[in-house]
Amino acid sequence: MKTIIKKTKKFFKSIWKFIDKRIVLPITKFLLKFDNGKDSSGKQFENLLSKKNTLLFISLFFALVTFIIIDQKIVTFSKNSAEVLRSLPVTAIYNEEAYVAEGLPSTVDITLIGSKTDLFIAKQMSSYDVTVDLTGLKPGQHKVNVKYNQSLTDLEYMVNPSTINVTIYDKVSQTKDLSVDILNKDKLDSKLVIDSTSIDTDSVIIKGAEHQLNQVATVKALFDVENIVNQEVGNQTVKDVPLKAYDKNGNVIDVEIVPSKVDVNVNIVSPSKELPIKVIPNGNVAFGKAISSLETSISKVTVYGSKDVLDKLNYLPLQIDVSDLKTDKEYKVDLSKPVGITYMSTNSVTVSIQLGNVSERDISDVKVVSRNLGEGLSVSATNADAASVTVNLKGVSNVIDSITSEDIIAYINLDGLGVGTHEVEVVVEGNDSRVQFLSKTKKVTVNITKK
Repeated sequence: MKTIIKKTKKFFKSIWKFIDKRIVLPITKFLLKFDNGKDSSGKQFENLLSKKNTLLFISLFFALVTFIIIDQKIVTFSKNSAEVLRSLPVTAIYNEEAYVAEGLPSTVDITLIGSKTDLFIAKQMSSYDVTVDLTGLKPGQHKVNVKYNQSLTDLEYMVNPSTINVTIYDKVSQTKDLSVDILNKDKLDSKLVIDSTSIDTDSVIIKGAEHQLNQVATVKALFDVENIVNQEVGNQTVKDVPLKAYDKNGNVIDVEIVPSKVDVNVNIVSPSKELPIKVIPNGNVAFGKAISSLETSISKVTVYGSKDVLDKLNYLPLQIDVSDLKTDKEYKVDLSKPVGITYMSTNSVTVSIQLGNVSERDISDVKVVSRNLGEGLSVSATNADAASVTVNLKGVSNVIDSITSEDIIAYINLDGLGVGTHEVEVVVEGNDSRVQFLSKTKKVTVNITKK
């Protein structure tokens, strides 16, 4: 209302300025000029102005001009206009405990028609009452009107859409198991791991139309890591975690869930393990040369991750390309983070490699073992040559001289092999990465039988 009064005052003030500038001031200037040019008739002019009829006609003239101007402004201001109010929320009125309604629009557009004054007042309103009344309607399809309960009766309105098709269903309920989904795992401190989560209930009730409930495959509590107030080791409770229902394809199903929120208990741990760095040379150094020493700036790295991942790690592999290396060399290498590891105490290491002259040595009678033999099967060598092999070592003499058969593993991989006779490749591994290990027997023949 204050805004309207202010605009009204401004309107009449502008009219007065117009009359003063365009009518009063020009007439006054004309009369003064006329008076100065006609001194001899000045008294006659004054006598003319002093007459009552003269003043009456002048007042009538100015009143008529003022009326015409104001009337034109009022007509312009009161002329009908239209205003579109977009995306107004719709409220449905029905028994939500007993029924489910489908086809209801969330918003509608309303076109208001009327005077600019009424439209201005309508636009200042903070809320608009748009409703769909389904009271008394039974399950089935219905065509209903969308109503706008306007407070200004002088305005006309049109609702888009004005009518809608609604399907009403009986509301039914089911019990569903509840699980926890962890969101934004990457927001957790890299040294921390969520070891477990638990909730204060293991099932919830879902409500809706029968065809909706049949689509629900799972209900999950969406626990967001960003809602953890203090990211530290220990047990914490995150309150009011929202629940969502999903179909088998992961799409959200809009059903009522009771309760709609739960509290999630979170156990945060910080498992770590100190792993030695194992340098693994790739390729062969220059002919006639061998690696005499491999030294790293640090020997061990502390890694953080889940306990299951840490239990499987015995060392941190570091691949170094030594192809055609002829002289001693120092490498600065970035450490690769193993899958499942979230943090490492250091991310790079310096490796110094020194070379010496190559020597060779054979170690005989290295027993061949089998790996990945199927369950319920047994394996045996077809002859003595398949039971053990001779392994050739290449490296600097002071390194290979200290190696024994116990430092060497020779094995055959029987993965996927069934009953019968098979020729398989012999693989040799050693515990010293400075040495090349090679079996002189490339393949052996074995028999696989049932136990």
